[in-house]
Amino acid sequence: MDGTANTAARLSAPDLAPAPHRDLCTDCGVSRMADPKRCGRACQFIAPDYPRLERQVHGRARDPGKPDELHFGPFRRMVRAALRAPREGAQWTGITTRLAERLLETKAVEAVLTMAPDPADRWRPVPVLVTDPAQLAQCRGMRMGYAPLLALLEPARAQGITRLAVVGIPCQVYALRALEAELGFERLYVIGTPCSDNTTTERFHEFLALLDARPETISYLEFRADYRVEIRHDDGRVRTVPFLKLPISKLPSDFFPLTCRTCVDYTNVLADVTVGYMGGQGKQWLIVRNARGEELVSLLGEEVALEACGTAGKRRAAVAGFAANVARAAGGLPLRSMPNWVRPLVAWLQPRIGPRGLEFARARVEMKAVETVLHLRRARGRRMRAMIPDHVWRLVAPYGITPGEGERDGGETQP
Repeated sequence: MDGTANTAARLSAPDLAPAPHRDLCTDCGVSRMADPKRCGRACQFIAPDYPRLERQVHGRARDPGKPDELHFGPFRRMVRAALRAPREGAQWTGITTRLAERLLETKAVEAVLTMAPDPADRWRPVPVLVTDPAQLAQCRGMRMGYAPLLALLEPARAQGITRLAVVGIPCQVYALRALEAELGFERLYVIGTPCSDNTTTERFHEFLALLDARPETISYLEFRADYRVEIRHDDGRVRTVPFLKLPISKLPSDFFPLTCRTCVDYTNVLADVTVGYMGGQGKQWLIVRNARGEELVSLLGEEVALEACGTAGKRRAAVAGFAANVARAAGGLPLRSMPNWVRPLVAWLQPRIGPRGLEFARARVEMKAVETVLHLRRARGRRMRAMIPDHVWRLVAPYGITPGEGERDGGETQP
C-alpha cells in the first residue's frame, strides 16, 4: 500500500521475538507467536487443505466446473476497477489503501493489520497495527521481502481489539484462516493481494542495482499486465522495461526461494476480496469472493469505477514454453534461450497478440502451477503428496505433467 500523511504520527514497528528456523518458511509471523507449534497446523507449506478452508471462508470450495474457479478460486464476481481520484503514491490507484481507510472511517474495524516501509529502507516491509485512517497513507506502495505480519495478532487481542482488518499476501492469509477460529476476533475482514516470487529485501536491492546505475533513486516498481515493468524515480523519471529485457539471467539461481517457487496460491483465494492487477488490463482487478467481499467493495461507493473484465489471446503456447524452460533450468530461474536480436520483436508482439486480461491471469496461474510441481519434484519430492492440492494437478495436466507414484494423495476437489 509509499507516501506519508503530514497530519499523522509516524508509524513504528513493534519489537518482535526472533523467528525459529523453519524449512520452507516465508516468516508469516506464526512462528513468533506464544505457541510457535501452531505452524504445524497453519502453514501452507506443510499440508495445505484448501477445500476445507475455502468452505470455511466462502461457504463452498472452488468448483472446477465453473468458469475460472479452477484457476482463481471461489468468487462471486470479477471486475476491472479504478478509483476515480487515484491516490498519490499508491501502487495503482490505491484501492487497497482506500478499503482499509473506509473500514476505519466507518468504525467497521478498530484496527488494520498491514505493512509499512522500514524507516531505514523503503523497500523493507514491517508489520504495523493502524488505528488512525490518516496513517494508512504511510503504507501505500509495494514492499519486497518477508515480514512477520501475523505476529501482531496476539498483541492486537491483548489491546482489546475485537474487530480487525488484515491486508496480506497468500501465505499470510492461509495461516490466518487456519487459526481464525482460535484467535477469537469478533469480526475479521481480509483484503488479499496476489503474490508470486518474493525474495529477501537484500536480494531485491541486488535486482534494483541491475536495473539502474543509481538504484537508490528508484521509488516505485510494478510488473504490469502489458509485459512491462514500470519504474519510477525520485526525480520524476518514469520508464518501462519489457519483461524480456529484464536482467533475469544475471540473478543467482536461488534469487527466488523454494517457498515462492512452490506456492500454490497466486490469487489469494482465502481473502474476502483479492485486489490485484493481472486481469485488469491497465486497471486493478478485483475478485470479490463472498458477502464480506461485497461489503468491502460497497464501502467505496461512487469513489470507484467498475467494469467487466476483458480477455484476449491464447495462453497455451506461452505456458508450454515456460514449462519447457523451467524443466531445462534444473532448479534455477527459467532459462531464456531466445537470441538477443529476437527479443525486441517478441517484446513488441507480446502485448499485442499474447494473452491479455483474464487470459494473461490464467497463464500466470498455470505457470505457477507448473513451477510448483517441477521444483518440488526436483528438490522436495517426498513433500509433493502433502503440498500439492488437487486443483494444481488439474491445471498442469494439459501440459503433459502428471503425478508419478506417490506424488498425489488421490483426493479430489469438491465444490
